[in-house]
Amino acid sequence: MSARDDERLYHEQGVTLPETPPPSTDPPPWRETLTVGKRRSRVDGYERLSGAAIYPSDMQLPGMLHAAFLRCPHPHAKLTSLDTRAARALPGVHAVIDDTTPEAAIDWNYQGGEGGRLFAGHCRFEGAPVAAVAAETPHIAREAVEAIVAEWEVLPHVSDARDADAEDAPRIRDGGNRIGEPSIYTRGDVAQGFAEADAVVERDFHTACELHTPLELHGCVAAWDGLDLTIWESTQGCFRVQEQVAGYLDLPLSRVRVVGHYMGGGFGSKLETGKYAVVAALLARRTGRPVKLVLTREETMLVCGNRPANSMHMKVGVRKDGTLTAIELTGRGSGGFWRGGTGLVDWLAKDLYACPNVRTELTSWATNAGNQRPFRAPGHPQGSWALEQVLDELAGTIGIDPVELRLRNVPGESQARGGVPYSSTGLAECLRDGAREFGWEEARRRTRESREAWLARGGNGGAPHRLRGVGVGGCVWVAGGGGPPATVLVRMYADGSVTLNMGAADIGTGTRTVMASIVAEELGVRLETIQVENADTGTTAFSGPSGGSKTVPTDGPATRDATVALKQQLLAWASEQLDTPRENLRYAGEFIEVRGRDQRLKVTDVERLQRRRSVVGVGHRGPNQEGLAICPFAAHFCEVEVDTLTGEVRVLRFLGAQDSGRVMSRKTFDSQVYGGIAMGIGFGLTEERVLDRGQTGKLCNKSWHDYKLPTAMDVPADLVSLPIELQDDRCNNIGAKGLGEPVTIPTASAIANAIHDACGVWIDDTPASPPRVLAALRRQRDRKEARR
Repeated sequence: MSARDDERLYHEQGVTLPETPPPSTDPPPWRETLTVGKRRSRVDGYERLSGAAIYPSDMQLPGMLHAAFLRCPHPHAKLTSLDTRAARALPGVHAVIDDTTPEAAIDWNYQGGEGGRLFAGHCRFEGAPVAAVAAETPHIAREAVEAIVAEWEVLPHVSDARDADAEDAPRIRDGGNRIGEPSIYTRGDVAQGFAEADAVVERDFHTACELHTPLELHGCVAAWDGLDLTIWESTQGCFRVQEQVAGYLDLPLSRVRVVGHYMGGGFGSKLETGKYAVVAALLARRTGRPVKLVLTREETMLVCGNRPANSMHMKVGVRKDGTLTAIELTGRGSGGFWRGGTGLVDWLAKDLYACPNVRTELTSWATNAGNQRPFRAPGHPQGSWALEQVLDELAGTIGIDPVELRLRNVPGESQARGGVPYSSTGLAECLRDGAREFGWEEARRRTRESREAWLARGGNGGAPHRLRGVGVGGCVWVAGGGGPPATVLVRMYADGSVTLNMGAADIGTGTRTVMASIVAEELGVRLETIQVENADTGTTAFSGPSGGSKTVPTDGPATRDATVALKQQLLAWASEQLDTPRENLRYAGEFIEVRGRDQRLKVTDVERLQRRRSVVGVGHRGPNQEGLAICPFAAHFCEVEVDTLTGEVRVLRFLGAQDSGRVMSRKTFDSQVYGGIAMGIGFGLTEERVLDRGQTGKLCNKSWHDYKLPTAMDVPADLVSLPIELQDDRCNNIGAKGLGEPVTIPTASAIANAIHDACGVWIDDTPASPPRVLAALRRQRDRKEARR
């Protein structure tokens, strides 16, 4: 279909192409749109579905070798000897490197790296690499690793932050096991706030460690061409990998090219590179051949990051009218040996609900376990698990509906930022519209009658033993506004076809589709006519890593600016050609029209375009408006069924009401919501890293067989995505805020509240597994019997 047909579609639907502002003027907000926000298929959908998309783990190069690691089998040990002679002698082995290899003697502490050495002699967690092999096949590489003889001095270990400060705890760090000083936040007078409260609830919570295990394994292919290194890596940010690898290998950035066109999931674990990229590059340089190093599933679960476990004591006070008077949170956690484990756990306590008196104190402790990495909304789901349950308990104590209690405490400003106003605040709309769409009041009435009838029969698991309950949870995500730097190029060729060039990774969220939709909206062309180039440090413009819900609000405005700049250049050329002031011209898809006259010029007939053969618009992401907090909000509603005989919890239906500003692509928006809810169900019901806490300290469930990820059997078919699409003209020029994080923050806490609504028990620890639910039911029965 021609560009003229595209323009006709706009007119038939009563939509006018966006006005092109004068140079150096911000584009006006969109009102009606034809492409942005619609249910369009992904521009790369065919490639992904057919297998034509080449992921880094698919890469095959002529003469390519395969690499594997030898790893420490203990959580804390010193390497006393390493004999690699048998491995080197195996047919098909081309190289073995370790800390004695001159070029591999690298300190691993670059820009927040985990610390220590590239190859560890003193290993602080199970899975720390001590040597690597390159061989003709993956099987020979693994055989060579098994042929290496390593001897160890096994040292005392700490597996849990709750044990790290015990009197008999081993000192695994110089100066003590605590990492840094406690992080303390205060506002108002918490003691006075609790004194003014009519009801106070305080409880202890623990959220289990959740392991990163994305579908595509971590790894890369590295190849040298003279002094130039190319890495194909499954990464959320190719420019960050470029910078990290160049830093480790002491190379100019211009000598390192990183390509990451496709990647099979990251969720924060691929925001940084791993040792595999540097090791693959070293082995490739030593052997003179490309090297592929892709970790096994077991390796990724040991060393590629996690959401830290957190222990929290939450205390909240409220007046009878539902006004919160004080919030106090004390927490501890561990991000492994090198990293803190409590970051942002207190953000919801500080900022989600209006409260004048707040105090939080968080302490991180070192443990001998794999390091944490950012994990979809770091810290927020843990804090939500505690805060949202305590709010529901308070609502029951003072006799207010849980949704109403939250509505009475919706803030108009970011309290944790000192009262900075939000660009838009959709929490109230998420709660009200979500409750209405979910049928909250009727569901609450129905479940209350069912629970009361069950309790009247003694609540002993007798028939009917399957009880239903509904729950709600709210959230704000600390970020979601994006920001610089990011640069985007949009090129139109002499025939009118368009290329979009950006450095952002598409981590499965539909970034290509969203950015192409912006270009299509501005130019009045179809998505299918736009070629997207992305995530290649050698050929695309710079963008930071895709994570933290920042990709759309960062690269989207730059994409729109680039497209507007292209239109401005075409209008300037047409102004010369038509001898008409630029302000009298309007860009209208295939044509440039003269206002007030029946005269127009076909875009491809612009003489300067034909002479130059292309025109390029460049867009840069500028800073956010000062004095504003740009944050997305959400409220989740769910209905569960609790089997009081087995403790099994089944999620029956779920609704996610999301305020993320303008919906840029409805299909990808809904996919994000569904995926976030599924991940939240895993956090709340199934996922838990299990370490042998008492004896060996080793990871017990390092496979998908033993580590329970939610499947289609755990996620309800009845999933509803409800966009709360507020017009936010202050956040950026596309009106969009982040989405990827807030879609998972309140999921687990809503489930916990629904479990209580069903059978009257609170679940303090994640996951709410059948044994934990049964134990809570048993305690409930014991308390009733003790009162008789």
